[in-house]
Amino acid sequence: MALTESYMLPLTTEAPAFSLLNVVTGQNESLEQHQGASGTLIVFMCNHCPYVVHLLDALLETAQQFATQGVNTLAISSNSSISHPQDGPEQMKKLALEKKFGFPYLYDETQEVAHAYKAACTPDLYLFDAKLSLYYRGRYDDSRPGNQQPITGNDLHQACQSMLKGEPLTTQQYPSMGCNIKWFEGNSPEERS
Repeated sequence: MALTESYMLPLTTEAPAFSLLNVVTGQNESLEQHQGASGTLIVFMCNHCPYVVHLLDALLETAQQFATQGVNTLAISSNSSISHPQDGPEQMKKLALEKKFGFPYLYDETQEVAHAYKAACTPDLYLFDAKLSLYYRGRYDDSRPGNQQPITGNDLHQACQSMLKGEPLTTQQYPSMGCNIKWFEGNSPEERS
């Protein structure tokens, strides 16, 4: 496990379009299909990462709360299922059903969506406004496994409330930290450049 920070995609970036396998329905589903009327939260995550496991229940509650405000959530796993079979579609489906995900859990088999979003770690959070313009990216809060900080979701929740009120975005945003995305051999951003 390599501790990695978010790349911090530039604010106001338009959300790259995608269509990915929903591991629960078995159908390809697009960003357009699931875009929220007031905003869209995209979470790059995976099953095994301790940083995701640490926040998962809180993230599920956040997604439920956001949905009542017109902000939809989509979760994407881009990890290589060759090196990490526990992050492949079958195990993703098992987790989504066990935890009763209230949002699609999508599999980015080619890792092209992760590259399009410049996702670097799990969890990596992207909050887009109603026009799919990037309003917030970075951490959920400052809680990490073992640091004894309570899980509050303050950073993400404050950003969402500001967005819903139509307030200008703030550039003081902190990167998320977690496990690096498990790239296929030759597919990491460094190897592709």
